[in-house]
Amino acid sequence: FASYSRATELFYSLNEGLPAGVLIGSLAHDLRLPTAGGQRPAAPQPPLSFTLASRGLGGQYVRLDNRSGELHTSAVEIDREALCMESSGATAFGGAAAVASSSSSSSESCLLLLDVLVLPQEYFRLVKVKIAIRDVNDNAPRFPVPHIRLSVPENAPVNTRLAIEHPALDPDVGTNGVQTYRLQDNYGVFTLDVEENESGERTPYLIVMGALDRETREEYVTVIVAEDGGTPPLVGSATLTIGVSDINDNCPQFSDSQLNVTLYGNSSLGTHVVTVHAVDMDLGSNAQITYSYSQKVPQPSRDLFHLDESTGTITLSSKVDGDTPRLHRLIILGNGPGCIPAVITVLVTIIKVMMRPPEVVPRFIANEAEGVVYLKELEPINTPIAFFTIKDPDEKYKVNCYLDGDGPFRLSPYKPYNNEYLLETTKPLDYETQQLYEISVVAWNSEGFHVNKIIKVQVLDDNDNSPVFSQPLIELSIEENNVPNAFLTKLHATDADSGERGQVSYFLGPDAPSYFSLDKTTGVLTVSTQLDREEKEKYRYTVKAVDSGFPPRESIATVAITVLDKNDNSPRFINKDFSFFVPENFPGFGEIGVISVTDADAGQNGWVALSVLNGSDIFVIDTGKGVLRAKVSLDREQQSSYVLWIEAVDGGDPALSSTAKITILLLDINDNPPLVLFPQSNMSYLLVLPSTLPGSPITEVYAVDKDTGMNAVIAYSIIGRRGPRPESFRIDPKTGNITLEESLMQNDYGLYRLLVKVSDHGYPEPLHSTVMVNLFVNDTVSNESYIESLLRREPDISIEEKQPQISIEPTHKKMESASCMPTLVALSIISLGSIALVTGMGIYICLRKGKKHHRADENLEVQIPLNGRINLHMLEKKPVEISNI
Repeated sequence: FASYSRATELFYSLNEGLPAGVLIGSLAHDLRLPTAGGQRPAAPQPPLSFTLASRGLGGQYVRLDNRSGELHTSAVEIDREALCMESSGATAFGGAAAVASSSSSSSESCLLLLDVLVLPQEYFRLVKVKIAIRDVNDNAPRFPVPHIRLSVPENAPVNTRLAIEHPALDPDVGTNGVQTYRLQDNYGVFTLDVEENESGERTPYLIVMGALDRETREEYVTVIVAEDGGTPPLVGSATLTIGVSDINDNCPQFSDSQLNVTLYGNSSLGTHVVTVHAVDMDLGSNAQITYSYSQKVPQPSRDLFHLDESTGTITLSSKVDGDTPRLHRLIILGNGPGCIPAVITVLVTIIKVMMRPPEVVPRFIANEAEGVVYLKELEPINTPIAFFTIKDPDEKYKVNCYLDGDGPFRLSPYKPYNNEYLLETTKPLDYETQQLYEISVVAWNSEGFHVNKIIKVQVLDDNDNSPVFSQPLIELSIEENNVPNAFLTKLHATDADSGERGQVSYFLGPDAPSYFSLDKTTGVLTVSTQLDREEKEKYRYTVKAVDSGFPPRESIATVAITVLDKNDNSPRFINKDFSFFVPENFPGFGEIGVISVTDADAGQNGWVALSVLNGSDIFVIDTGKGVLRAKVSLDREQQSSYVLWIEAVDGGDPALSSTAKITILLLDINDNPPLVLFPQSNMSYLLVLPSTLPGSPITEVYAVDKDTGMNAVIAYSIIGRRGPRPESFRIDPKTGNITLEESLMQNDYGLYRLLVKVSDHGYPEPLHSTVMVNLFVNDTVSNESYIESLLRREPDISIEEKQPQISIEPTHKKMESASCMPTLVALSIISLGSIALVTGMGIYICLRKGKKHHRADENLEVQIPLNGRINLHMLEKKPVEISNI
């Protein structure tokens, strides 16, 4: 069993986060097994087999090929941080697949452990596979809290170090972990330092680099940034608030060094003399001030005037009599913790009064507290405030009373009582105009002694004002295709009321589209979607400003938004393929058709220029109206159709364009008469043998017409005849074939001349051409010069004004016995000259045989035989000019 106990270790490494199918290693190759290129055994061996001993935690991350022993990554992505943090400290035992991690700074390793069995028995072994997972920088530093707060005493010396208790965390290791810290704004008085402990943890320290003064600035807010050492580096941040704590570095101070006060000798006990006030810039207990008399103040003065040590208020505490000194010098100390007291001197001068002044006794009707009367601003006119009773202690002087001070108040005697006065309002109070009134009820007697009672009236606010928009119509503009949640404006409304009554909230009106948003608190108006000017150019809706009073009051403004155009629409043709039908010979620069094109944009962006991309030498387009014109008259027979490409370019920057295809089809007009191709000349002729049977084709007239349709439908007709018996021949109105209608007799010999009219069916007026068909009836051509002389003579043919009837089929006429007599007479005449004619023609033919080839070149018209049996379509029928007769 020694071979069974063999065990081998293989070590691989790979980066975390690799996709499925990445090759980790080949076990067969690395174990040097035969399948990996080793020497093959002499005898055939069973194939190797590789199997994971068990599928544990690590088995899900790899895929083992059982045959080849290749180890690949699986579809489960390896996350080193999740894998090794969860399995920190785990080890592999036996054949289980597991994960092991080492937290030592030297290795920082994360191992995936696999047990692989190699079979069959000849190669059996247990292979320990260790896969080291290398870290990649896939995690950014992250602070455990978003807001870090530090406190620094304002007397902290330079280079004071304060540890930041919440350093950033980065699951990556090594250089991929947190390396440095920095402040986004150090205000010139702070910096950061990083200390690394024995375990490799880095802690940031805040270092004070300058003097701090809480009274100048009590808080610094900045951003602390942590950066790792990856490539590229990743960062994380948190808000760092540095509070400057107060120390007792300020002492109380009086604004004045001396106060002068006058006091009447008949003042009652408790009369307010004066209040001293010192200020300490520190906070809390460091700013607590107590007031006391200096030891230099004599005891009589201390007994006469009471000093409140907390408020610094001095009041009369004893009666003033004749022995009381008339001048008192009160030295008052403002004491702060750990400070030299501040000093102020109060000089009190007592004026002696021989008689007692009048007394003013108030009885308040309105709410009053500590001498302050509270009235609502919406109280009606003549609202009573207080009754005042005026008394003369000596009861021997007349006392008068009046009101001193500004405000909507009136003091009048209250009938029927004596010495009773009513204080009331004369008009409604307005908190927004004035919140506090100070008036004085003055009483004086006939001896000129005065006494006054000061009354403070505090006006209480009521929700009597609605919010007011800075402008009732808010006109805005925004370019179309804006980014979502684009800022439009910040609404602002004011409310003259105070407190909650003046707090304004903003709301969209019911007519506002749903994609507009208005922040209730800030009044920021945004649009959540892209606006399209071509879909809607103007938006108009209401917004409300509502205060927090009870009941709430509101006001309404109108928002008018104009969506500005961007060049986001190309010109668009009504059709992508235009077709125009134009009669040929259309006059130059005539209107062929209108190219309709639109552009949904506005202004310059929607201005469209049209141009002809091809055929601009023939065609031109009117940009303003889109009218297509031809510069010259068009001939269908030269070109029957044109295909143009029209480009439309708008005026945007950059410009947008589109193209359209224009097909121009020329309609035929009857501007070409039929062209006779055969016979080619009025001077050509055909020999017709007398033995030709009736109904036999003799020849044809062949013509073409360059026009189309009915303009090119041709009809043939004989409009003039000349010969011994000219009715013997007829022409087919459709085909132009000329046939013999009747048998030829001896007296029918001679030259026949048929004037054929070739007419089209054009509209509105048909066009025609004529051609002379010459037929020489005889057994042979004996004298060509004689026949040519006959052809050159001006024919005496009467024109038959008869239109050809194509639809009427010609019928063969049968010779009647009544027509024999003229025929016999004609034959007799012909027979007398036939002997001489035949003799002359024989001589003539013999003389011309030598010249036959030369005459063929000179006069092709004569040599082309007018024989109906010739396939005329096989001949080259060149167009020649044929004169009309």
